[in-house]
Amino acid sequence: SRLISEFPSGQQDQVRTQLALTLEAVVSQLLVPRADGKGRVAIFEIMLANYAIRHLIREDKTHQISSVIETSSQQGMQTLDQALEAAVKNKVIEFEEALLRAQRPEDLEKAFPAYQSRHPNGKPTGNW
Repeated sequence: SRLISEFPSGQQDQVRTQLALTLEAVVSQLLVPRADGKGRVAIFEIMLANYAIRHLIREDKTHQISSVIETSSQQGMQTLDQALEAAVKNKVIEFEEALLRAQRPEDLEKAFPAYQSRHPNGKPTGNW
């Protein structure tokens, strides 16, 4: 959406169509402190331009892309939250670090019921 908005409004449909035809993948990286305190680990969100993704781009429905990514793990896609959850499960990063970076922190909290709920001031209270 940000890329397309850089073009004049009269060209945006054409740019959207070209992007949908040529895009192969988007990989974004987030560096998160490691649980062992030894540097950072890369957490990846991966989107592959399959038919559904291309269609959503063409139709200017990019707000639905994260749902396609979330349900397309068998194709190699993953959301940031899925990658954060996996890193916590594998004890690569601390839950609190994942919670700070999650796009939907409430879903991450549901994935880890042993983690105590937050204080009213919004700060995590659990220990991992």
